[in-house]
Amino acid sequence: MDVRPGDILTMKKNHPCGSNEMYVIRSGMDFRLRCTGCSREFMIPRNKIEKNIKKIKHQDEDISGTMQKKKIKEKPDV
Repeated sequence: MDVRPGDILTMKKNHPCGSNEMYVIRSGMDFRLRCTGCSREFMIPRNKIEKNIKKIKHQDEDISGTMQKKKIKEKPDV
């Protein structure tokens, strides 16, 4: 899986705080993640994380997606 720092992972199971989205701080043989709900940071081995990921939002895709939405909204009606 292509997981990079700055990505947001949607997990299959919720964190004890109720959030299921994690921000990737570091990736390699293990991941350093931050829960987006309670901001707790923790490290987990790659093999545990990869089987529990539901969806990956890449940082660069997020930026380009919001840019396109803004451009559509800024066009004047003629």
